[in-house]
Amino acid sequence: MKRFLLGCVVASVVALPAMAALKAGDAAPDFTAQASLAGNAFSYSLKAALTKGPVVVYFFPSSYTGGCNIQAHTFAVNSDKFAAAGATIIGVSLDSIARLNDFSKDPDYCAGKFPTASDPDGKIAKSYDLSVRAAQAGAKDTRGVEIDHGFAERTTFIVGRNGTIVASIGGLAPADNVDKALAAVQAMPTH
Repeated sequence: MKRFLLGCVVASVVALPAMAALKAGDAAPDFTAQASLAGNAFSYSLKAALTKGPVVVYFFPSSYTGGCNIQAHTFAVNSDKFAAAGATIIGVSLDSIARLNDFSKDPDYCAGKFPTASDPDGKIAKSYDLSVRAAQAGAKDTRGVEIDHGFAERTTFIVGRNGTIVASIGGLAPADNVDKALAAVQAMPTH
């Protein structure tokens, strides 16, 4: 019960107001960032990922927080469906690469199914016109570890192979965000 309550408190702490994010038809800002897949750090390039097909770029406030845990788990259990539709997934947050190394391999969340990228100064999030809020003193994650970074608003972008945003998804509960992203990817023409 205590863990559940802590998760609810943290989820409310990291909730952010929606902002005017980039919309369908806008060019998706290219980025390269340090990322982690199954606990292993590497350099991620959106441009390189787009050569393989559409990319689901989802921004989340912080690893190991209530809503972000749900969203990561939902992406992980649906990762095969995204792959079947020809899309790859990249999560982006202001977490350090050390936190993302843990989160990306955690079997309860990312489970090594997709990479997560570190955007410590919020530069990538801001390039997508997302709201970035400063760290909150004393905020702790669901493990009881202090969160020492800022938070980007939860928004998912579907980026087509041509680098254009096909869909922008925000203002939804974490699992609903994933469901809508999957529906958008599955509705895309395959070629």
